Amino acid sequence: MNTHETTGTARPEERGAAPAGAVAPARAAAELELRRDEFRLAVDLGLVRTVPGPAPGAPDAAPGDRAVRRRVPREEIERLRGAPDFPAGLRERVRAVGTKEGAELLSVTRDRFARLARTGHFSPVRFYINRYRAVVWLYPAAELTEFALNHPQLLAGRLPLDVRMQADADHLDWRPRNWRARRLGMLLRASDDPWVRAAAIASLLDPSHVAEVVDDPYERAQLERLRPAPPSWRPNTPTPREIADRLMLADDPDEILWHRMSLALALDEARAEREAPRPGAWPTLPAPPPGPATQPEPVPSPAVEAGPWPAAAPVPRARHVDRWPPRPAAVTRPPGRRVRRSLLDRLRRRKESASGPGV
Repeated sequence: MNTHETTGTARPEERGAAPAGAVAPARAAAELELRRDEFRLAVDLGLVRTVPGPAPGAPDAAPGDRAVRRRVPREEIERLRGAPDFPAGLRERVRAVGTKEGAELLSVTRDRFARLARTGHFSPVRFYINRYRAVVWLYPAAELTEFALNHPQLLAGRLPLDVRMQADADHLDWRPRNWRARRLGMLLRASDDPWVRAAAIASLLDPSHVAEVVDDPYERAQLERLRPAPPSWRPNTPTPREIADRLMLADDPDEILWHRMSLALALDEARAEREAPRPGAWPTLPAPPPGPATQPEPVPSPAVEAGPWPAAAPVPRARHVDRWPPRPAAVTRPPGRRVRRSLLDRLRRRKESASGPGV
C-alpha cells in the first residue's frame, strides 16, 4: 500500500531562477509531441521535470501573470527526445486507463481488478465524474504493467485472506487516499519554500482542522494565500465539482491525524525561516546619516508698491425684509346659481321691452 509522502527536497535547479532556455509548458508539450492533458499527466507522474518560472512582474514574465508559472528546462526536453523509444515510449508511460482497460492489461476480471484497486495495491492518478455522478478512477498503464511483473500471485488463483477481508469491507476504499497522497507528493516536490509546503499539506484538511492546528489567524491567512490551485481537470458543473472537492479532503480519522501532525511539523520549519506577514509589519528604513546643521532660508515676501490707491467704491447695503412677501390677491369666484338666474331674467325683460307688443 502506498504511504503518505510529506517530505521531499526540491532539486538544486528549482531553488533559483529558471535556467536560460527554459520553455513554457505549451511549447514543451509540442516539442515532446504530447497533448496538453498528456503533458500535465507526465508532470504529475514526475516524468517531466519542471522549474519555477519568472516571478510576476519580471521582464520575461507573461503579461497578466499573478502566480509563478513553471517551465521546462531545455536539457530536460533534449533528454526525453534523445530516448531510443521517443515518442511512443513517452506516450505509453503517460497513458491512463480505467477499470475495463486495466483489467484487460492485467488479464484479470473487472471485479478482481476493482478489489485490488480498493485495497490499495495500485494508486489512481486521476479521476472524473461521469454522467451518472459516479467516480471513475484512472490508473497509469506503466504502473499496472510493473505491478503484474512484481505480483503475479495476485493475478491468478484465490486472493489471500487479508485481501479478501479488506475487499469485503464496505467502508474500505484506498483509492481516494492514495490519490491524495500522490497529489501531495507532487506538490511537495514542486517547491522548497516551507510556507508553500505547509500550505500544500493544509489543502488536504478541512478548514476546521486547520484552525485547530494553526491558532494564529495571520498564519492561517498566509496558508490560504499559498493554497495550491485545484487540478485543471476538476469539473466545472456544480454537482460534479462538489463531489470532486470532497475527494480532495482527507476523510479517514488516521489520515486526518497524519496530516495534522505533518502540518504542525511543517509550520515549525516555516516559522523558523520567517514569520507570516502581519498588517503594519513593514521593514524599518535606516535613518539618513546626520549632515551639517543648516538653517532654512527665509522666504522673501512679495514687494508692495507704494503710492496713492483709489478709493474703494461703497458697497450697497442689502435691503432688510421685515415681513414675508404679501399674499396674492383673492381669487374671484364665478357667480352662484341665484346670481346667474337673476341676470338671465333681467336680460329677458330687456329683450321683451325692446321688441314691443306683438301685432
